[in-house]
Amino acid sequence: MSTLKISLVQADLAWHQPETNRTHLQSLMQAVPQDADLVVLPEMFSTGFTMDAVEFAETMDGPSVSWMRHRALDMDAAVCGSLIIGEHGQYMNRFIMAEPDGTLHHYDKRHLFTMAGEHRSYTPGDERVVVEYRGWRICPMICYDLRFPVWSRNDMDFDLLLYVANWPHRRRLHWQVLGRARAIENQCYVASVNRVGTDAKGLEYVGDSSLVDYSGEVLWCREKVEEVFSARLDREALMDYRERFPFLADRDSFSIPGPG
Repeated sequence: MSTLKISLVQADLAWHQPETNRTHLQSLMQAVPQDADLVVLPEMFSTGFTMDAVEFAETMDGPSVSWMRHRALDMDAAVCGSLIIGEHGQYMNRFIMAEPDGTLHHYDKRHLFTMAGEHRSYTPGDERVVVEYRGWRICPMICYDLRFPVWSRNDMDFDLLLYVANWPHRRRLHWQVLGRARAIENQCYVASVNRVGTDAKGLEYVGDSSLVDYSGEVLWCREKVEEVFSARLDREALMDYRERFPFLADRDSFSIPGPG
């Protein structure tokens, strides 16, 4: 496909209430157009950004992943976002993408937010993931990953960066600027989905979910309100831009070692 219809769901999240959040998000998703290809939910969409991993962890065949699969099938669109997954005694902040045919892809958050103690509750991922879907190459990231450009660096292997987050108001300028920077330096679309509202710890979130094109132009950004925004991404325009401004051809070559 030369185009990809993407829908970004900016939502308030109920603290530690997975069923409530699934129901609420499903209601918001009624605004997703019928021709959507990809629907993006916030980080930890079932619970809010919690360190109570043991209590709220689910499995890959648990209720939230099952709900994602059903929504994907009903809408004929991939549904993605992150939630807490427990496996083999470890807990991950895991980005999951459910395709309409039931196929699942996942990425475990690499950079854990030590200021909140995330590294004490979760195990970091060690693999960057690129998903090929409907002719597009999509690279998922989670919240704090946004601060680390090496991990997000385009090696000419993706067209769209996805960031899902619970990014607080007090650092909103960083969220806004870094999202545009990732688009410019990687010559790709960047879709960033953040939550709104206030969590049980008193942290305020104003959203600022956005869609930025490959030149750094902000195509959409919204603060404070719950909203579903949809747009069609143009891969031919992206490739034409890369041909006219082939900056990535001069990129540095490097590898990222694994843990230890």
